[in-house]
Amino acid sequence: MTTIPFDTLQFAADLMQGGFSEAQDTAMTKAVTKVQQDSLATVIEQVKHDYQLDDVATKRDIRELELKIELVKSELKRDIETVRKEIAETKADLIRWVVGVGLLQITIIAGLLLKVAGTI
Repeated sequence: MTTIPFDTLQFAADLMQGGFSEAQDTAMTKAVTKVQQDSLATVIEQVKHDYQLDDVATKRDIRELELKIELVKSELKRDIETVRKEIAETKADLIRWVVGVGLLQITIIAGLLLKVAGTI
């Protein structure tokens, strides 16, 4: 805990010069020191509460977030590339099917025309 400099020896000497006994001066010094520490603790807690210091992001927190974002970006790029490859493969398969069906239709139509032409 942070403390405010307090010269207890000087304080005790000042009390003794003012007519306090050694026991009184010791008790007073202890009491003032305790009040000072309690006040400082209260002030620190109030500052933490007022400025929400527990919720403040540090440079380390920000760097960790940046690294996590970079990781997610690289995973996303990899996933996008995988999807692009799958789309290209699906497109190639679809083109093969359409060309195959087209050739089959041409063959059937040509066969029917030859059959009809042969019967005429």
